[in-house]
Amino acid sequence: MAKASENLPHENVDQEKEEEQEEEQTFEELGLDPRLVRALTKKGVDKPTPIQRVAIPLILEGKDVVARATTGSGKTFAYVLPLLQKLFSDSGSKKKLGPTAFVLIPTRELCQQVYSEILSLIELCRVQLKVIQLTSTMSSSDLSTALAGPPDILVSTPACIQSCFSKGVLRPTSVQDSLSMLVLDEADLLLSYGYEDDLKALTAHIPRRCQCLLMSATSSADVEKLKKLILHNPFILTLPEEGDTKDEIIPKNVQQFWISCSARDKLVYVLALLKLELVQKKVLIFTNTIDMSFRLKLFFEQFGIKSAVLNAELPQNSRLHILEEFNAGLFDYLIATDDNQLKEKKQVDGDSHTERKRSRKHAKQKLDSEFGVVRGIDFKNVHTVINFDMPQSAAGYVHRIGRTGRAYNTGASVSLVSPEEMKVFEEIKSILGERENKDSNFIAPFPLLTKNAVESLRYRAEDVARSVTKIAVRESRAKDLRNEILNSEKLKAHFQDNPKDLDLLKHDKVLSKKAPASHLRDVPEYLLDPTTQEASKIVKLARAAMGNTNAARRKGFKGKFRKDKDPLKSLSAETPKKGFKGGMKRKGKEKDDSHRHKKKQSV
Repeated sequence: MAKASENLPHENVDQEKEEEQEEEQTFEELGLDPRLVRALTKKGVDKPTPIQRVAIPLILEGKDVVARATTGSGKTFAYVLPLLQKLFSDSGSKKKLGPTAFVLIPTRELCQQVYSEILSLIELCRVQLKVIQLTSTMSSSDLSTALAGPPDILVSTPACIQSCFSKGVLRPTSVQDSLSMLVLDEADLLLSYGYEDDLKALTAHIPRRCQCLLMSATSSADVEKLKKLILHNPFILTLPEEGDTKDEIIPKNVQQFWISCSARDKLVYVLALLKLELVQKKVLIFTNTIDMSFRLKLFFEQFGIKSAVLNAELPQNSRLHILEEFNAGLFDYLIATDDNQLKEKKQVDGDSHTERKRSRKHAKQKLDSEFGVVRGIDFKNVHTVINFDMPQSAAGYVHRIGRTGRAYNTGASVSLVSPEEMKVFEEIKSILGERENKDSNFIAPFPLLTKNAVESLRYRAEDVARSVTKIAVRESRAKDLRNEILNSEKLKAHFQDNPKDLDLLKHDKVLSKKAPASHLRDVPEYLLDPTTQEASKIVKLARAAMGNTNAARRKGFKGKFRKDKDPLKSLSAETPKKGFKGGMKRKGKEKDDSHRHKKKQSV
């Protein structure tokens, strides 16, 4: 160690020169195919990220790689680009009996995201490659049809691969003959999601020559276990920003804030943040339970704040469409349920007898085990993450904050911390290595919200909160689920034939039985705190400077489909009524025109 410290100045100078040279590297210099480079340019990706600069050459050489980098650092392209390049050169070389590459991912949402990225690159490159996504809900016949060919790339969860083996639609011998690359994305989550047995069963069929890649945001015992299970003498890649210093776990482009308040006052504080416009849109709000998500949605509705709820109860098609609408900017507030850690805690700490009672009580609730919103999902242009409920661990906190500040954009997080959650919050701060004398990454008190501003909204907020009862939450939850199941299942075939009609389905519809009171939509001037008012102006100016205004697009969307209060009615075959209305309007216009014409003549 002493020798290393003596030579440190010279090493630092050399490292700085190397880093400058690396930063100037292009995709062409990394050895990528010109077709891929052109496709990336069309997608607006001009320069490789640090993880891509290091990983792509190694993967192209056929090395096993373990890559650890923060969320939003470009890990997906780091393995997708060399994978596609290898397939470009190998295509048509010999007849295959099974898929050439497996991309295994813990959640269905992330599977869809990776599948879409690979498909778009293949289309832009104009090459004949087949990529498929398998889900656990597919029937044996659907699986057989998808695997016919066979495909070049298979994107799925580990459980679905095992299901294919057990149903006989995928043969182990064909995998041993054809598989040349295995990718485990979000590797640190694969075991915690309960895929250990599936992965162990798969390892028996992986050929020795197969190149294996592990991509992860954190290093953990699970990653080490997977490394020993699957990889052979891999290269371990850890980015400089992912180094041993704890204060660099969360990127420097993300500002972290916290607000101390009681659990009861959280509704007042979150209302103040959104209604007084003290945080930048778009906003992703995390809760720990589905009931709390719907309670928040019903609460927001009364103040004219439109939001959508994302949770494991919803059908997969609905979840994917909610993500698409949120990413497209059709609504600015998404309430996501992150209950995975609570489930794990119940399994470890809960008594078996009480667990049986709970399982009987909630037997009707079917939650998707492959649902995961905290990790991997690429939410577009999320500027603020609000932890309405604190996560149960530092890892959960890091992954939630990772939904903002992606691809090195600026972002912010605000955590509402109650006295009951203070212990967890202190643990998170200590693990992240916060020090008061450090000015890089620390969680600071939120400066823009004054106590007077909160108190001015308290009466209204508490009055509305009392009306959002447990019965109202339960009813709205059931209503939302019924609507989404109808949208997802019965209209699935229709949307496949008429994709534009999917835009009519809104996920931020009002669930409350009573219409929101009009006077609650706006905050009167006499209630506004001058300090907070100035802070709100600064936030608005920053939003305008960033070009973060979706108001015009949202208004246009509403105006277009204003007449169709229920979007499902627009899909009805009974169109004469609409035609009649249109006809009446037309007649009215004709009358107006003739009236104007008469006036002109008289003049």
